[in-house]
Amino acid sequence: MPAAGKSRDVPPISAWMLRWFRGVVRGYFRRHFRSVMVQHPERLSAASGPLIVYANHSSWWDPMVSFLLAGRLLPGRNHYAPMDASALERYALLRRLGIFPVEMSSARGAAQFLRTSQAILTAVGTPGVVWITPQGRFADARAPLVFKPGLGALAVRTPGATLLPLAIEYSFWDERLPEVLLRFGEPVRIAAGATAEAATEQLRAALAATMAELRAAGMARDPAAFTPLLAGGRGAGGMYALLRRLRALVTGRAVVLDHTGRPGGGQEQDEETSGE
Repeated sequence: MPAAGKSRDVPPISAWMLRWFRGVVRGYFRRHFRSVMVQHPERLSAASGPLIVYANHSSWWDPMVSFLLAGRLLPGRNHYAPMDASALERYALLRRLGIFPVEMSSARGAAQFLRTSQAILTAVGTPGVVWITPQGRFADARAPLVFKPGLGALAVRTPGATLLPLAIEYSFWDERLPEVLLRFGEPVRIAAGATAEAATEQLRAALAATMAELRAAGMARDPAAFTPLLAGGRGAGGMYALLRRLRALVTGRAVVLDHTGRPGGGQEQDEETSGE
């Protein structure tokens, strides 16, 4: 992983701890989900320059999604995300992984967020990537989007930055375990001279459109409309899965554990070529 800029406002990242934690994250998704699938992953993997990825925030899993995507699709960049300072005190390990503290709902916290984020995005060498959930709280993916002002303020203070909307859904299709469905929207550029309020509305509309497109794809339940990122658990699990495997071994037939009889979701990218 490239070294971040020398600014004291850029939080340090432990490369070996990050590799370890990304492995933990992959294991979590394999155990708890059937698959992780994404639409338009090239919009992240091809990104260069100052980059802000902003997503809806409906679940505890959302930060884990960002760790997974960062490691799989853009491993050559340093990735960071803000977190409520009081919550981060309970998870001190995350400070070594690019998570930086922000005092919520205070002028001091807003200034802290802008100062650290701008330092990351303008780091010497390869600029860092900032991941943000601008709702600032958990909210159902079907609820109207309401953004806090921090993202818009950061956008107008970082000329030339690309802002990439990310829609996230957790959906049950036909199997025991749910699917993680993701979609990157069209990159957003904020016009020079735009106000923070105008930028916030532009960014909100872009994420709302991306979420609507993902919702339609999720309702269609067609794995072919997605790029598979990671494959998780299959079938009913337990003794039933063991018996199916034994039967396949005896008969010489391929084992298909899915309830639908269709593998679906594809296979995850090869570990050796993922760039980690």
